[in-house]
Amino acid sequence: MGRIPLFVQILVAIGLAVVVGYNSTTESSLFPLYDFLGTLFLNALKMIIVPLVVSSIIIGVAGIGGTHGLGRLGLRTLLFYLLTSFLAIVTGLFLVNLIQPGVVGTELAQQMIAMAGREAAGELPDLAGHDLNGLWGVFLSMVPPNIIAAAANGQLLGPIFFSILYGYFLARIDEPFAESQYNFWQGMLQIMMKLTELIMKFAPIGVFALVARVLASIDHEVLSEFATTIGLFFLTVVLALLAHLLITLPALLYFVARVNPLRHFRAMAPALLTAFSTASSSATLPLSMECVEKNAGVSNRTTSFVLPLGATVNMDGTALYECVVAIFIAQLYGMDLSFTTQFVIVWTALLTSIGVAGIPSASLVAITIILGTIGLPLEAIAVVWLVDRLLDMMRTAVNIFSDSCGAVIIGKLEGEKGILQKPVVNGS
Repeated sequence: MGRIPLFVQILVAIGLAVVVGYNSTTESSLFPLYDFLGTLFLNALKMIIVPLVVSSIIIGVAGIGGTHGLGRLGLRTLLFYLLTSFLAIVTGLFLVNLIQPGVVGTELAQQMIAMAGREAAGELPDLAGHDLNGLWGVFLSMVPPNIIAAAANGQLLGPIFFSILYGYFLARIDEPFAESQYNFWQGMLQIMMKLTELIMKFAPIGVFALVARVLASIDHEVLSEFATTIGLFFLTVVLALLAHLLITLPALLYFVARVNPLRHFRAMAPALLTAFSTASSSATLPLSMECVEKNAGVSNRTTSFVLPLGATVNMDGTALYECVVAIFIAQLYGMDLSFTTQFVIVWTALLTSIGVAGIPSASLVAITIILGTIGLPLEAIAVVWLVDRLLDMMRTAVNIFSDSCGAVIIGKLEGEKGILQKPVVNGS
């Protein structure tokens, strides 16, 4: 199986899971196996959450603050990435509340709750149990008295905020200590990336078990309603990604950088196609840098700083997707989506998007953080696996285009000339 692309393995696993799950019930002798394999896969994802997110955020923030002579460039880059990620999340938030793909019939909702292992079918998640009563509670949870205990309890806003501060001050201590600290966390990050890649090699088995478990838990009478719900979720994400890709980012190019967005689309066409096919920001980075520098005309100084940093910390499409998934699942479980709850989702999606590895399906790690923060069962991730791969390809292309827009806009703000002035021939 090693020679077969991972996405093909996952698609085959989903197809098999649909067939097997449809013909199974919770009383089936295979159901405990689905439960075991699915739980094992989820536990593996949860195992790497804290070290992966902490090391990624520390390295990303330290990289911005520790680049000598690039203080203004670093500040502009960080502000752009925060702005576009926030706009992407708000776009997803607006559409998922407008379309409400997770608002389903009572029978399906009850079965979804029971599937997650609730003792009573009517039991719904309660934010009160997670010490997030109101906005003040959200901010208090960012500064926990014990970050290790907070992480152990699934409250990762505190460790994330601590990591941001840690990375900021890492870049401001004496050089011998800063270098050793940076090397330690860089090594930690590379190890966690390798572990993530290893776990994702077993994703087809985990996906098969999770999807089969979901379908076996749902009565055939409501499967059509379930399919409609997944279709609406897919449509919501696609519309939100297209709105960010075709409206928000081009508007920033036109009004801030004063360049023609269509020229930039042509300049980035090879990188966008590669990002879509590989679903990996990291794998697309070399081609992205070539397109931005040679086709768009951005200087090597700006390109070599903005794009590698963006591949690590700027994930517009991923942040948007995390927000939509969390609210979609909350809708499925009948959670009261108060302003406070949605604020928690937006804030957590913005922070966790910094720590998402640039490899296929790594956003699942960040989604588990959000679900845990608002009190939803992690098993609910299985619901979105049916369409995750295609959406992963789409959101990766959005991530890459956002990074490239950042390079163009920051290059223009730095006073560079000739950006997107030469016509692109044959997309190269």
